[in-house]
Amino acid sequence: MGKQKGDGARSKTRPSSSSIAASLLPSGTASVGFGGYVGSSRLDSSRPSEDSTPFLLMFALPFGIALPFVLAILSDSSPNKTFSLKPLMSDVDSEVAQHLKRLGRKDSTTKVPFLAFVLLISLLHPPFQLKALASLCDLFKQKSGEDIAQIIPQWAFEYKKLSQDYNREVRRATHVTMTNLVTTVGRGLALHLKSLMGPWWLSQFDPVSEVSQAARRSLQDAFPALERRVDALILCTSDIFLHLEENLKLTPQTMLDKTAPLDELEEIHQRVISTSLLALATLMDILFDMQVRRPSSENITSEPKNIRKAREMAMTSAERILSSHKCFLEFFKSKSTSIRSATYSVLGSFVKHIPHAFNEGNMKTLSAAILGGFQEKDPTCHSSLWDTILLFSKRFPDSWGLINVQKTVLNRFWQFLRNGCYGSQQASYPVLILFLDSIPPKAISGKQFFLNFFQSLWAGRNPSSSSIADLAALLTAFKECFLWSVHNASRYCEGIDAVHHFQSSLVDDILVNLLWHDYLSLVSENDQDGVVGGKSSNSCEADIHKHPLSYKHDLGTCIVEILSNIFLKECDLLRTFCTTFKENSLDIIQRSPEHVDEVVNFLFLLDQHAVKKGETWPLEYLTGPMVTEVFPLIKYLDSPDAVKLLSATVSVFGPKNIVSLLGHSEPKSTNFLQIFEEIFVPWCLSGINRSSSARLDLLLTLVEDEVFNEQWCTIITFATKLEEHVGTELGYLDFDHIDVLAMLMEKVKGKIGSGHRQGSHSEEWHHKLLDSTAICVAKSCPSSVMSPSRFLRAVLGGSAVNDRNSLVSRDSMILVFEELLMKLIPFLMESSFTWAKDARSLISSPGLKGPMQEMSSYTHILEMAKFSLEVLEDTLFSLKIFDEEECTLVPSILAAVFIIDWECRMTTQLAVVDCSATCDDIVDAESKFEFGQRIHAFRCKISSHFRRSLNKSCLRRLRDILIQTIRSAVLEIHTYNTDKVPSVCCEWFMEVIDFNACDQFEEQNLLDQLLDKSNFWPLWVLPALNNGTRSATIKLESSALIDVHVSRHHQFVAFIVELILKLGVDIIIGGCLKQTSLSTSVEAHDELSSSYSYSRAWLAAELLCIWNWRVGNVLSSFLPLLSEFAKSEKRPDEEFLADSVIDILLNGALVYGASDEISFFNVWVASDDELESIQEPFLRALVCLLSSLMVKDKIWGNDKTSYLFQQLIDKLFVGTIVNRRSLRILPFVMNILIQQLRRRSSISDENLPHESFSEENLIHVHIEGWLQRALLLPPITAWQIGQDMEEWVEVIISCYPLNAMGGIGALQLASKRDISHLEKSLLVEMLRKQRPDGTSTLSLINPSPSMQITLSKLIAISVGYCWKEFNEDDWEFVFSLLRGWVESVVVVFEDMVENTDDAVKNSFPSNFEVILDPSLMNISRNAIYIFSMFCGLIELRQEEAAESLDSAKTEKWNQVKDRILESVLRVFFAAGIIEAVASSYSQEASNIVASSRLAYPHFWELVASSVINSPEHVRNAAVRSIDLWELSKGPISSLYAILFSSKPISSLQFAAYIMLSTEPVSHISITNEEDTASFLNGVVADDQEIDQTPRFDSSSEKTMHLREEISDFIEKSPSDILEMDLMAPRRVNIFISWAMLLSHLQSLPSTSSTRQRLIQHIQDSANSTILDCLFQHIPLKPGSLKKKEVVFDPRVSQAAMAATRAITTGSLLFSVESLWPVETEGMASVAGAIYGLMLHILPAYVRDWFTSSRDRSASLAIEFFTKSWCSPPLIADELSQIKRASVADEEFSVSVSKSANEVVATYKKEETGMDLVIRLPPSYPLRPVDVDCTRSLGISDVKRRKWLLSMLAFVRSQNGALAEAIRTWKSNFDKEFEGVEECPICYSIIHTADNSLPKLACKTCKHKFHKACLYKWFATSHKSTCPLCQSPF
Repeated sequence: MGKQKGDGARSKTRPSSSSIAASLLPSGTASVGFGGYVGSSRLDSSRPSEDSTPFLLMFALPFGIALPFVLAILSDSSPNKTFSLKPLMSDVDSEVAQHLKRLGRKDSTTKVPFLAFVLLISLLHPPFQLKALASLCDLFKQKSGEDIAQIIPQWAFEYKKLSQDYNREVRRATHVTMTNLVTTVGRGLALHLKSLMGPWWLSQFDPVSEVSQAARRSLQDAFPALERRVDALILCTSDIFLHLEENLKLTPQTMLDKTAPLDELEEIHQRVISTSLLALATLMDILFDMQVRRPSSENITSEPKNIRKAREMAMTSAERILSSHKCFLEFFKSKSTSIRSATYSVLGSFVKHIPHAFNEGNMKTLSAAILGGFQEKDPTCHSSLWDTILLFSKRFPDSWGLINVQKTVLNRFWQFLRNGCYGSQQASYPVLILFLDSIPPKAISGKQFFLNFFQSLWAGRNPSSSSIADLAALLTAFKECFLWSVHNASRYCEGIDAVHHFQSSLVDDILVNLLWHDYLSLVSENDQDGVVGGKSSNSCEADIHKHPLSYKHDLGTCIVEILSNIFLKECDLLRTFCTTFKENSLDIIQRSPEHVDEVVNFLFLLDQHAVKKGETWPLEYLTGPMVTEVFPLIKYLDSPDAVKLLSATVSVFGPKNIVSLLGHSEPKSTNFLQIFEEIFVPWCLSGINRSSSARLDLLLTLVEDEVFNEQWCTIITFATKLEEHVGTELGYLDFDHIDVLAMLMEKVKGKIGSGHRQGSHSEEWHHKLLDSTAICVAKSCPSSVMSPSRFLRAVLGGSAVNDRNSLVSRDSMILVFEELLMKLIPFLMESSFTWAKDARSLISSPGLKGPMQEMSSYTHILEMAKFSLEVLEDTLFSLKIFDEEECTLVPSILAAVFIIDWECRMTTQLAVVDCSATCDDIVDAESKFEFGQRIHAFRCKISSHFRRSLNKSCLRRLRDILIQTIRSAVLEIHTYNTDKVPSVCCEWFMEVIDFNACDQFEEQNLLDQLLDKSNFWPLWVLPALNNGTRSATIKLESSALIDVHVSRHHQFVAFIVELILKLGVDIIIGGCLKQTSLSTSVEAHDELSSSYSYSRAWLAAELLCIWNWRVGNVLSSFLPLLSEFAKSEKRPDEEFLADSVIDILLNGALVYGASDEISFFNVWVASDDELESIQEPFLRALVCLLSSLMVKDKIWGNDKTSYLFQQLIDKLFVGTIVNRRSLRILPFVMNILIQQLRRRSSISDENLPHESFSEENLIHVHIEGWLQRALLLPPITAWQIGQDMEEWVEVIISCYPLNAMGGIGALQLASKRDISHLEKSLLVEMLRKQRPDGTSTLSLINPSPSMQITLSKLIAISVGYCWKEFNEDDWEFVFSLLRGWVESVVVVFEDMVENTDDAVKNSFPSNFEVILDPSLMNISRNAIYIFSMFCGLIELRQEEAAESLDSAKTEKWNQVKDRILESVLRVFFAAGIIEAVASSYSQEASNIVASSRLAYPHFWELVASSVINSPEHVRNAAVRSIDLWELSKGPISSLYAILFSSKPISSLQFAAYIMLSTEPVSHISITNEEDTASFLNGVVADDQEIDQTPRFDSSSEKTMHLREEISDFIEKSPSDILEMDLMAPRRVNIFISWAMLLSHLQSLPSTSSTRQRLIQHIQDSANSTILDCLFQHIPLKPGSLKKKEVVFDPRVSQAAMAATRAITTGSLLFSVESLWPVETEGMASVAGAIYGLMLHILPAYVRDWFTSSRDRSASLAIEFFTKSWCSPPLIADELSQIKRASVADEEFSVSVSKSANEVVATYKKEETGMDLVIRLPPSYPLRPVDVDCTRSLGISDVKRRKWLLSMLAFVRSQNGALAEAIRTWKSNFDKEFEGVEECPICYSIIHTADNSLPKLACKTCKHKFHKACLYKWFATSHKSTCPLCQSPF
């Protein structure tokens, strides 16, 4: 039990088939190995024949059969020799032995191997049995029938066993094999049929369907014809009965397979018994039914003899079996369901065919067993049980008198029914009526029996859990049995009165009190006895609320069918039910109206199953009396449920029939109308209450087709009450009647379209009073309490796309919608936006421009708007019926909806705040918000289907209104939060496009309408139309506009930019049309010719001129889009958009060129900031656009550049007079154009066309002419204001651009330019002209700042392009100016430093704002720029440069260079000191100082570049000079102030980092500055090596402290660092601090004591949270253990590469340099580099953090990251260092295995020695190094273990290279052999952390300790005594 049937599982006690076979071996036989081998020799035996041996071996070996057993069978194949099997049968079962003996008797026809194989099948395991049977099937197909027939006797024995096998698959395969056997043998089966037929017939009834089907198939294949199968059964009848009799005598202990487990035997036994009983029953049915099936004409004497003989033999055998088994009564006690079911079946066969076999002796016992069989609870037995009971009861009716019927049968039967037949409803319920018919009347008491029967049957229904089919079967059986009992009452009663009483009692007790009561589901709340109307509640036990949905319907149908059937037989029996029905209806109406639905549903069932069939009794006997009785009560109670009952009655039986009953008159039209008008209309339209809806349903139900018009007129006249008040005031409306009328109209609409009756069309319901009412309601002023919108929604229709059912006329609809529009307009008039108020004039149609209704309050206005919206929401589609003449109404309504939606949304989006708002205002605002949400939802609901139904003129008017409204909204600036208006209005415009579904032409027309000019738009450029093409004109009066106009203009510009972002430049500016929308080629050509007429170059020019607006600017938003469009623009036959824009801007620049003072560019290509500094709009826009087209995006080529250059030349002169406006803009334009014009010079001459040479020569000619003209001007110092001298020099400067960063880059750029020798000569001559006559250059420094700036720019381009032409005087002149300019800014900064320092020292800081002269800063910037180019000359190291410098006295200029560099460094330090001093005062002061540098970014970039490239001696001098200044903050503090500035500049931060991390500052930048003075005074020489040798003295214990600037970030990093933003400045500063610290450690020698102390300080004091912080920037995915998955994130990839590079190079400079500006990937790179260098320098520190982590998934990811990218280079470096380390000597050697990552250290000393193997794990150093001692000699175990632990301590605690740990360990060994005592605390001579020796000795015991160990001992033990002797230390 408990395991799957037939799984073939064997118990532990059951031997396997192979063990059984092995037991057949004789004792003493040697065991044989696999394949016949014994040891090394093959078993030598005589071989069987070649065709038999392989076959048997093939099946024996795989299936676990002992090979000796097989070979014993095959030992001799000679035909005459017989071998003895006795030795094999000593331990074999006797039955098996008999078969083995048969195998020994061979003759010429017997195939021994084949027989052996058949026998062996039963000895195999089930899986092998299946394979063997399959092979046997194949063999049957291969062999002949004669061969197979020889083994049938042996197969019969095996078949009998296998057909009873426990495994179902084995049984199935057995029958499949049988099929193949009978197919092969054919007629040869006849001789052996009797031996096979017993088990064969038995297998037909196997409980497993697959097995029985296989058995039947084998029998059918043997005997295809049915007659042949019957003949076979007749032939083998005696054998079958004998086999069945033997099986019925079996017990589990006497089964064939004795080796099976007991539980399997029990299951096999049960199967054999059940199948035997079924086989017996079926065989009897076949044999004894043959006579019944024969034709009646045949005489029994003509029956074949064999059949008669078989029947006689069967009868004898059956009687014998029945007698021997005592009527099978013992099988009723079996626990097996199949046995009990089969027992009922076999008894039924005996009762049917051999009734005489039962006698008086066994009849009483048998009667109790069969008739009392209702105690059987297994539903699988019930089918055979019922068959047996019905047969037995009919054949032996007197048997009921032999038993106690009540006790034995009925009590069990009632329990059987109450339990739902124990689950056999489908089988048991249909036979109940047969059972009732089979019961002898005398055996039961009629009335009580049937009461108990029906109550028990009803109690077993269990609707909550029964299936629908079971309930249906129950109701069918109940109906049949009930009608049978009523119609057969005379069987149980004598006399007419008794029969009638019996029938009436059944109707009362069963039909009424049981069925009807359950249908109504009434349970009294007041009756404690649970009785309602005389009915016991005990009869209803099920929970009615759990019934299936169909249960009520089926139950009601059952009741109706019973009533109909009874009425046909005897109508008097219905009186009781009719009376109860009427009483229950009254009771329901009075007490339980919620149960009316049951009565209503019952009425509909009556209609379906009785009334529609023409039966009249439901009206005459049942419903008529009920309606007459309950109608007064219904009117009195006015309950909706009661009215619903009346409506259902009218619906079922017709209005006239019911009205005639109520009016006690004939159902004529005149009487009907009178009663309808006088009684029902007033009552149904009497007002609004809870029953109004039901009364209106009743009213419409009473409408008859014949008098439809009269009834509808009566209803409308009464409902409207306006027949005599058509022209009255609006205030007359009675809203109570309107609501009733609204409900009525809604119900009327439900009638429309239903069938072909009157009222199925909406026009049939029209009435003039209804029209008048609708108009009056639309004009009314509804209150918030009661709104008449429901009525209008009902009569107008249009709630859905296909809803065109309007109950009012077309003219009335127009008037109603006009009134609805008038109710929306006041809402706009109360808006806070002017554009919304102005929309009224756009929305109102000519008929609506009269005076508006006066509204008492905003609440009233809102209620009116809500009323209108409520109507429009459900009547939208009714607007589609209007024609074009009314088109002004539809667009006006739609526009009003759009505008109100926009107004509400803008109010919400702009968050309009009124500080003076009252509570009422807040309530109004909330109401408005809710209303806005509703109207927005309504606008979104307007579908495209509705839009397509509108005509073009309607859509055109709608677009005009909405576009004008959007323009007004954009230009309104007096609103709160105006910056959001452009985006909001852009959304509106997109909504207009989407709603109108505009094609490309309509979209462009809408844009034209939207962009049309107004008083405030445009400001600079006007659109124009010349000869059908679009152009532009310059607006001259723009400067005269007031600020309000400019603000509105900027608002509109922001709106246009939003549109461009939405639709694209190609749509808004380019006006492009997609040609894919064109249908034919002709249309395509026509449309293409006009497709670019929408181009708006004027709009692009206007936007470029505006430059900045509230929420954006040209550079960030519009210009990139315009450039992208210009790059992709393709117009073969038209002027490009960019060309048109350039023309407009150029003309505008010429118009406005002289209007403002112009600040010229510098010598490099103008940056965006410099472009923005141009004040003139057209010039700024022109230069900006040219820069984008030529420099940034490189869109324009040489042709367009040359064309524009020629245009400028043409405009430069007017005749012979210089056009000053053109001259003023020329430098700006040339700054951009010259890059393209000069670029061609780098191309090979052979590749240039002739025209290119001419153009290039033309450019040179013009520039040379400008140079010659400039030489005619006086020197710069002699310029006079008002002349054009500066402009000409600026033109010259613009022709020679340089690189903005200066240095060697500027020189390289200049060298690439093709500058003619004449140009260089003229340029140098122009520079020399600026030199004064005397030797002093002071006069050149004093002129005006603008002149000095111009002079500095002239010097810059001269140095950049003509430095080779310079002589000594030229260089002298240049350097003298540079020194003066740089010194001047140094003086300014140093004055600010002293003033700030004094103010903070004296606590009198006034204002920290740093005010710098812009001219001074620009001059200094240019000076440093020129100086950077001079420094770049030295870097070039070209031969001509060296000669030039030699001639200029290189040594002298180097001194000048160092002085200038020192001055630049002083400016750098001064800027840092100012911020450091200010920071010491307050953070606000620091912010002010740092912010002042942001105004001059280029100056500080040049300063930073000079600082980074400065030599060490210059830095040293600058640091000394700052330190000698004796300020409150020194040079290191100034560097940290710049590095950690609150307003950082990237270049300065990197310069500060370089200074702090390199000589001479690096050694004093990390630790305290206690050695700074001596360091600066030269105590440490340049060539002196610092701390190069290890020291083990007390100096190593010197206290180490980090500088205050970085200690906060390293030692005191905040605990909330992990919660900081990843780009937070403090987080960046922490990373920088760690980078500096690690770089400093890397620079220190590995043996330096300073390095050791610093590492120990980090180990003890540094916060390890930094490592968690690092991995916040390296987002490793937990669980990702594949390299490709880990680096999928670009941040992880950056970090991995940085970590690897930091480890291999030992530097963080590359990652710090890429850090600024701070971005995500830069931070990830720095984090990875820091982590990599930490692993390299501080492995123990990182390992401690890793091992303390509790997040396993994160730890696995970190370990995988480390193992993949960090460990390989670290391990390779460690092994290389160990290999290179000079630690080996005569006593110590080291060998390295890179493939195994192992190091073997061998130490030999005299007679002792040991080998230590150091293994590096794959994730080194996260996982600790493993050390193992593989060999030791002459060393005790204690000492070997101590030395091993010491090596572990050294390598695992080492924060550095393993080579140092090995060296230290060797030193520890050496000193131990030298006699140095170890520290008693750590058992080591050299300390593992600081490499110190035990120095502190106890005065008592004289033992020496390490200082660190002793301090740790004191701290942990809380004592100051010696650890050994415990004396005070």
